[in-house]
Amino acid sequence: MRQFNITNKTSKQSFVCREEDYILHAMLRTGIACIPVGCGGGGCGVCRINIISGKADFGRMSKVHVTDEQLNNGYALACRVKPKSDLVIECAPNSKSSQQRADLTKQLNEVSQ
Repeated sequence: MRQFNITNKTSKQSFVCREEDYILHAMLRTGIACIPVGCGGGGCGVCRINIISGKADFGRMSKVHVTDEQLNNGYALACRVKPKSDLVIECAPNSKSSQQRADLTKQLNEVSQ
């Protein structure tokens, strides 16, 4: 079982991820909080990252949050990425639809209080 170092370029935090694990889950196991956490299954887009360097395998993720073009440019959801080498990443802004959903959720919470 191979292990790789995952480094967040912005925060300079690093953690180890096994080849068969998703990087978001490995981060959570180590107790580091350098990637925002959402649903953990590729549907919400909260854990959107940009892979600056390294190789990875990508699981299924919503095209609403990561288009094919963005995927080809290194963007992905951390909950759907398994490393194949050491990776340098940075957190990427949520897609517009994710931000709209967050705004709507905030508005609904304010109304219900």
